[in-house]
Amino acid sequence: MKKLLSDFSVGESGVIKAVSGEGKLRRRLFDMGVTPSAEVTLRKKAPLGDPLEVTIRGYELTLRSSEAERVTMEVAE
Repeated sequence: MKKLLSDFSVGESGVIKAVSGEGKLRRRLFDMGVTPSAEVTLRKKAPLGDPLEVTIRGYELTLRSSEAERVTMEVAE
């Protein structure tokens, strides 16, 4: 099942299928390791939903919800 990273619940995991967007934002996500086939687990969500803390490639990364909306995930059902 495909789902945006911004729609994940705490503790949910999946594999990145695509990163949308263009220019500096897309390059910034790629530079942080947010690339297709990487496994991601949502660890924490701020009370108002922004930012999100994820585990990717063995480290913790904090993303804005606007960045997480650009990441399409594949979630095992």
